[in-house]
Amino acid sequence: MDASRVPMGPTETTAGEHIKGIEDFLPHSQYAQDSPHVGMVIEDILDQFPTLSHGNKFHAMLATNSIPEAINYYRKIKEASPSLKVTALFDPNVDNNDGATFKEDALIEIINDYNVEYGKEFTIPTWSAMKKDISARLAHKKPYVNIDVDRDKRLDLLIVVDQMLTGFDSKWVNTLYLDKVIYYENIIQAFSRTNRLFGPDKPFGVIRYYRRPHTMKKYIDDAVKLYSGDRPLDLFVQKLPENIRLMESRLMEIESVFSDAGIENFMRLPDSTDACRKFAKLFVEFNDALEAAKVQGFTWEQREYVIRQDDGDEIRLESPLDERTYLVLAQRYKELFTKPGEPGGNFEAPYDLKGYLTEIDTGLIDADYMNANFRKWLKALDEDDSQIAAATEALHRSFATLSQEEQRFAELFLHDVERGDVAVEEGRTLRDYITAYANKEKNGQIDKLIDAFGLDGDLLREMMRLDLNEANLNEYARFDKLKASIDKDKAADFFTADNYIVSRFTVNMLANKLVREFVLEGGFDIDEWWIGQIEKKD
Repeated sequence: MDASRVPMGPTETTAGEHIKGIEDFLPHSQYAQDSPHVGMVIEDILDQFPTLSHGNKFHAMLATNSIPEAINYYRKIKEASPSLKVTALFDPNVDNNDGATFKEDALIEIINDYNVEYGKEFTIPTWSAMKKDISARLAHKKPYVNIDVDRDKRLDLLIVVDQMLTGFDSKWVNTLYLDKVIYYENIIQAFSRTNRLFGPDKPFGVIRYYRRPHTMKKYIDDAVKLYSGDRPLDLFVQKLPENIRLMESRLMEIESVFSDAGIENFMRLPDSTDACRKFAKLFVEFNDALEAAKVQGFTWEQREYVIRQDDGDEIRLESPLDERTYLVLAQRYKELFTKPGEPGGNFEAPYDLKGYLTEIDTGLIDADYMNANFRKWLKALDEDDSQIAAATEALHRSFATLSQEEQRFAELFLHDVERGDVAVEEGRTLRDYITAYANKEKNGQIDKLIDAFGLDGDLLREMMRLDLNEANLNEYARFDKLKASIDKDKAADFFTADNYIVSRFTVNMLANKLVREFVLEGGFDIDEWWIGQIEKKD
């Protein structure tokens, strides 16, 4: 047979005859404990662990071919990464054979390391109790229910041979590293150790197999075929190329939504509810593909990806956007949760929104980029430069990274600079001035409320500094005290302005409602709030 045509992994003829592949002829020394293979596996695990674990949020398992290999990996990983919290589980029985002393010494070492790390007192006779403790630690069960916020009690990596590959189940385990060949009846069970999904951070479990990979792929395909009854089964997720292409496709659709609304650079949300609804749906789909791609190696720093496919061919893909553009889109998505122009209003969006996406930190947007454009604009303004139009356009493009409210403050500040009402101080950034304008307006709103209702100003300002919600608003009876300080006559004057007749009872009710929403919403223009209430009544 032509050697160049021999497949890497085993195949079968139509008659079911097994044909060996190149991997069948690999010597055992290829995977020996002192071979380069072991070092490459450890290097890959340590390199990928921060990404796959989402910054140590999730745990992982490494399955080895034998107990000596598990011990070898334990020692070498511990040496290569002392900060990684690792332990091992395997059959603790020590027989009277040539390897008994090696195994017993390793058991003592592993147990002692575990005891020192977690303050335990396990021994070889209480190995089963240690296994239960490890299982609870990985599953975040009692007494480790809150272990996700206690890094000192966490376990990052569990090394096993056969134990825990069946029966054990935890949504907190998201990666299985395999340096062993497993066969049909065990593949689905082993892979199921990672299959419990857990929010956006765990869109799927991850399997990385290192030993005879082409053989493993054949066994996996056969196992899935057997498991599914030869029916299509949605067991495996799309790979990185498909996720990058999906991101690109959804981005193009999002661009169309904004361009059709006449909005450049995603500066604001479209006015149309239908357009906002479509954007909401597309951005969620984009973000789902992005989260999957991140687990598969996508980073903002890398603009091009060279990916080797199963057939050996290479494809090149470019990242469809940069992080700044993504964070602009995330900022627009977060703005879908509040209806503009209705401070304190109970707004329910007419589109399906995912609350976890509001946690995207759009504050990470590069403020230096915006400030650099601001400095260029100032220079062009001072010199009456012919480039003022281009500088202004570039500066306004950078405003897309701001919320709609922040954009408003930025525009107010720029107008003041143009009129000469504000002299820009050396060392102060555009973000500094935006914050100053926001604080000035907020303080003005607070002063206006105090003046209109005769409130206890010190108490109101103290409450505005706190992160209050419905649950803790009246803690220590502070809101009751604030309500008690309302001057009823002043409140009546406010609500009966312009000959609008309001009863004394309604004045009290409206005053309490306004002050409550003002504190919970972080402030707003009280005149606009009252106009909104009148319009609702009419």
